[in-house]
Amino acid sequence: MRILITGTAGFIGYHTARRLQRSGHEVVGIDGMTPYYDVSYKQRRHATLLQNPGFTAHEFMLEDMDALGRVWEETAPEVVIHLAAQAGVRYSLENPRAYVDSNLTGTFNVLECARRMTPGHLLLASTSSVYGAADKVPFAEADKADAPMTLYAATKKATELMAHSYAHLFDIPTTAFRFFTVYGPFGRPDMALFKFVSALLQDRPLDIYNHGRMERDFTYIDDLVEGIVRLIDAVPIRGEPVRDAEDTLSAVAPFRTVNIGNSDPVPLMHFVDAVESAVGRKGRHNYLPMQPGDVPRTFADSSLLQSLTGFRPATPVAEGVGRFVGWYRDYHCV
Repeated sequence: MRILITGTAGFIGYHTARRLQRSGHEVVGIDGMTPYYDVSYKQRRHATLLQNPGFTAHEFMLEDMDALGRVWEETAPEVVIHLAAQAGVRYSLENPRAYVDSNLTGTFNVLECARRMTPGHLLLASTSSVYGAADKVPFAEADKADAPMTLYAATKKATELMAHSYAHLFDIPTTAFRFFTVYGPFGRPDMALFKFVSALLQDRPLDIYNHGRMERDFTYIDDLVEGIVRLIDAVPIRGEPVRDAEDTLSAVAPFRTVNIGNSDPVPLMHFVDAVESAVGRKGRHNYLPMQPGDVPRTFADSSLLQSLTGFRPATPVAEGVGRFVGWYRDYHCV
């Protein structure tokens, strides 16, 4: 298939493109190469993808509608996977406009292109952050998610609503997947795992927020990509009977939301133990209060993903962390 992916120089976009590329699909990638973190990581990811046939890279911001429209028309994509976004919960406090520009305007442009030249399936990334500090666990797709704790979460919920309206009005088959704390090789430097490993290897203390009293549903990158790839064939159809009580297929649009998470929340201090074990040294712990906008726990109900695809993430944290540490040593220490 011809698959257009936005955000291919990012952590998740890179791994998704690589997996589809290896499966023989023609992948067209778009990335704005924003300097939110060291751009050399993004450049390296694109360079790696370009070493193999079947991948074409374009560098521009999705806010550039003319550029996006040209690539869309040239590609005539059968599937579109929209992963590009301004990520990061805490950075939304420092630079909120970046989230409005990238997540709202960028997604609007993607939807406008999909309206004009509709792919067989549009898949777009949301986040577990839309659930806020929900008391009910595990988080299920049908739960209310209208109390975001950060602008980041608000923009991602807004993109879900925008996509639903376009799916209804223009019959665009659309799946929005909600990610849960994704980690793994070539991950973002601003995420906890990257920071913990870097601190341990440089003998700096580990900053541990809310004094370690948090839980996260850590999802290994290969599991996440497997979920995305399998969902390509789970195309929502307007008016199709729902599969079961968990199915979130809209009553008025070919649209559904799907969690992709491990369904196994891990206490933060257990995660720290796994990191220290993989690195081979104990660290000094700098216990800090909860950061603004953070939540005490995340916990995915992934039964809908399993019902739709026959798959649910299951990589144990110790195994996933070990793979990340191996990649980190190869990338930074050789």
